[in-house]
Amino acid sequence: MQLVLATNNKDKIKEIRQALEELPVTIMTSDDFLDFPDPHETGATLAENAILKAREICEFTGLPALADDTGLEVDALNGAPGVYSSRYAGEDVTYRDNYEKLIREMRGVPREKRTARFRCVVAIAWSPDDIQTVEGLAEGLITKDIVGDKGFGYDPVFYYPPLNKRFSEMTVEEKNRVSHRGKAVQAAREMIIARLTRER
Repeated sequence: MQLVLATNNKDKIKEIRQALEELPVTIMTSDDFLDFPDPHETGATLAENAILKAREICEFTGLPALADDTGLEVDALNGAPGVYSSRYAGEDVTYRDNYEKLIREMRGVPREKRTARFRCVVAIAWSPDDIQTVEGLAEGLITKDIVGDKGFGYDPVFYYPPLNKRFSEMTVEEKNRVSHRGKAVQAAREMIIARLTRER
């Protein structure tokens, strides 16, 4: 089986590749195609965005495609930035722009009210009309400062209590065991195995 990762984000590709290793599947990325599209996230929910990205890349490549959409939901901000997490500080911004805005928005919020969760929806488009989704969740706290040089996105400000670490302090393997995306991709992995078994 060939499976295309429906993203141009190299950081996501690294995490997803690691989570899917040892499967009898050839993982393909944007590097394997000319004029690989960058689907616009026009959905109102994470699931809608994951589905539209997976469907568009499936249609473009003619191969099964896996996409994810992830949001950080901060309780003190009524669930924001949520579906707009990647563009919280505006269009074409850096990871730092987004988490620095979050730190500013959270100024003065006490520790017990800094609860948040990462939510990730993974969609696999086996064909444009055959799409499955799964979800992963990771609960944590938003910190007041920036620590760690691993990971990406909001990882430097997301503290994960069970391991007493921020995501930015974890290796890819460690993060994939506990993170929202890691959990969602593990569930997607089970879907892939089930599909492979069925097609034998």
